[in-house]
Amino acid sequence: MEKKWAKKEQLIDLLCDLVSIPSITGSQAEIDLPGFVVNELHALPYFQKHEEHLQKVPTGDGRYFVAALVKKRPDVKDTIILISHFDVVDVEDYGAWKELAFKPKELTDLFYKNKEELPPDVQREIKEGNWLFGRGTMDMKCGLAMHMAMIEQACSGKFDGNLLLLTVPDEEVNSIGMRAAVPFLNDFAKKNDLTYITVLNSEPMFTRYPGDQNHYIYTGTIGKVLPGFLCYGKETHVGEPFSGLNGNLMASLLTAELELNTDFCEKVEGDVTPPPTNLIQRDLKEDYSVQIPHRAVTLFNLFLFEKTMEEIVEPLRQTALSVAEKIKSSYAAHAESFAKLDAFTPPELNVNVLTYEELLNYAVKNYGKEEVERIHAISGYESGKDDRDATIKRVDQLAILCKELSPMIVLFFAPPYYPAVCSRNHPLIQQVSSEMMDDAIAKHGVTLKQQNYFGGISDLSYVGLAHPAETLHPLVANMPLWNNGYSLPLDDLEQFNVPVLNLGPVGRDAHQRHERLNVDYAFETLLDLLPVCIEKLFSANQRSSLAG
Repeated sequence: MEKKWAKKEQLIDLLCDLVSIPSITGSQAEIDLPGFVVNELHALPYFQKHEEHLQKVPTGDGRYFVAALVKKRPDVKDTIILISHFDVVDVEDYGAWKELAFKPKELTDLFYKNKEELPPDVQREIKEGNWLFGRGTMDMKCGLAMHMAMIEQACSGKFDGNLLLLTVPDEEVNSIGMRAAVPFLNDFAKKNDLTYITVLNSEPMFTRYPGDQNHYIYTGTIGKVLPGFLCYGKETHVGEPFSGLNGNLMASLLTAELELNTDFCEKVEGDVTPPPTNLIQRDLKEDYSVQIPHRAVTLFNLFLFEKTMEEIVEPLRQTALSVAEKIKSSYAAHAESFAKLDAFTPPELNVNVLTYEELLNYAVKNYGKEEVERIHAISGYESGKDDRDATIKRVDQLAILCKELSPMIVLFFAPPYYPAVCSRNHPLIQQVSSEMMDDAIAKHGVTLKQQNYFGGISDLSYVGLAHPAETLHPLVANMPLWNNGYSLPLDDLEQFNVPVLNLGPVGRDAHQRHERLNVDYAFETLLDLLPVCIEKLFSANQRSSLAG
């Protein structure tokens, strides 16, 4: 039987078919796409014979992930998981070209014909290479297409071990797909007598800086948290500003202190986390009035590598304490200046700093558990509501209940949480990544650089925990939605704990309208490298087992 996905042209067509399904996170197409993957894989004789190895599994929220196992033989246990995601971000950034965002061949023809309208770096690259444009071409439907090709090769007996394709929804927002997949994977291993030896991702290579032309192989993935600060000042009329404290001032000073603050960068060997940056800052007034906005919030993206949650929370708390002092001194200085113009005696100002856990404990002690539960019910989690908004509302309502503590700054965390994962010291990953770098230069003239952490955020975060689950208490206790609409399967993650590797295609401008894939690298170079990598993982693991 002729192979479906062995040739470059076949893989381009498969990729275009996948991209043509506009699987934006949260859309109907995201729900529909797994059916396409299952139908395509079911055409392979192996899955017609072993239908139980091809599953469309519900995530619990109306979406599905796909699991497709090819067993070498019934007695073979060693299994490599090929992980990908099929959701994409929206296409509003395409503007007039929006209708073509999911038609890669048409969009590519348009861009090539109108290349003078493209940015200089894009013009330069399309003169030098063969690129395919479109939403999802690089991030990351090419990876899924490549994994489907590897599954087809496994069906023909290519590899000395089992392959399990896992492709999930919702990677771009809350990773519901992967969080639901981990318990499934643990159970699936028991039912099918599998031993997972590696989770192999094929997220595209991300540039580390503008103009970066390096090629990377990744032995881990970066982690992140979303710390926020609820700023509760004191209400007053705009005609009497010194009788209150503006929440926007408080939030602004926190943002100024944290934005791009390199004190929060973490360096591990040659990798450095980007500094924190603000994602949300707004006041919490619902309508216009001449009352100052005395409640505001500011929320940050904070990347991490190896730090424990305690090592993250304490510097954030110290920053809030420092800002509280700055608010006090700034208020006093402005009041002193105004007093020279119009004699008055400003009230003394102090700003309390609390964690959400401390605020919650105070509320329970002073107002009772029933009242706190009533408040939480009013501001409770609603399915489909943005997790960040739901978190902010819950903290805000609790602060209003305890307004006697104001002015106050309350530190909390919003979902999602991505644990950092790194296998750079795992013997199997060390050996295979080194051998792949040798192979790439010898066979293809490509220099692969090992990077410890993939910087684009990926579902590899959910294949284990770098620290024991109990060390997450500072996060769990200060995340209002934990077990109230959001959680991680911590026990399953500790049980899973499989080494990771990422070898993917070359792409550019993910989440931008010029998102594109280097076709020749993907379907020539990577098409050769990926099966070699899989073979090396199996053989190196077997040698290690025999030696052990």
